[in-house]
Amino acid sequence: MQQKKINIAVDGFSSCGKSTIAKGLAKELGYTYIDSGAMYRAVALYALRNGWLTPEAINEEQLQKHISDMVITFKTNARGEQETYLNGENVEREIRTLEAANGASRISALPFVRRELVRQQQHLGKEKGVVMDGRDIGTVVFPDAELKLFLTASPEVRARRRFDEMKARGEEPLFEEVLANVKERDLRDTTRAESPLRKADDAFELDNSHIGIDEQLQWALDRYYKITANNEQN
Repeated sequence: MQQKKINIAVDGFSSCGKSTIAKGLAKELGYTYIDSGAMYRAVALYALRNGWLTPEAINEEQLQKHISDMVITFKTNARGEQETYLNGENVEREIRTLEAANGASRISALPFVRRELVRQQQHLGKEKGVVMDGRDIGTVVFPDAELKLFLTASPEVRARRRFDEMKARGEEPLFEEVLANVKERDLRDTTRAESPLRKADDAFELDNSHIGIDEQLQWALDRYYKITANNEQN
């Protein structure tokens, strides 16, 4: 008998490896992976390109006026990796910059942006069999998700991970700037009025500061199999 599919929510702080675990789960289980953070980064990129997002301010009026013009989709490339498309354009590389990351953290605090993207995300999960990672998946997007995971790690560890990723892409970041950005995003994510980052009451928490990827994935799979086994019995 084919096992009934569920939705899996993976939440946590920036650079906690949420996407790595979510992708691993999706591949192992044959589920669809959705990177909610990429959607916010894509909106930030759109705003940056149009001059609505600057270091000094956000033109909320223009952004709200055009929020429905942004069609964000995901496609799998020849290497089996998921890439983000904005209005048909592959923007995967552009949304992974520090500027886009910082912009995403800022625009994600705007209620109208969150409401629109939450609507799109909930639509994507209607048929179940989805692994989605972000900041408010288990609390707002999929409050009824059958499995919720919450990842955390120290700011220094997370900054080092992001620093190494940026270096691998050929960028020349300063570690101090990356660390400051991590701490700034943490503050914004946890204190914003609309859907702040917090651990859902029924989420399993893991501090992965000093845990390898394989061990983290096994930890997540163990909880998946326990949840689904219990569901089959009930």
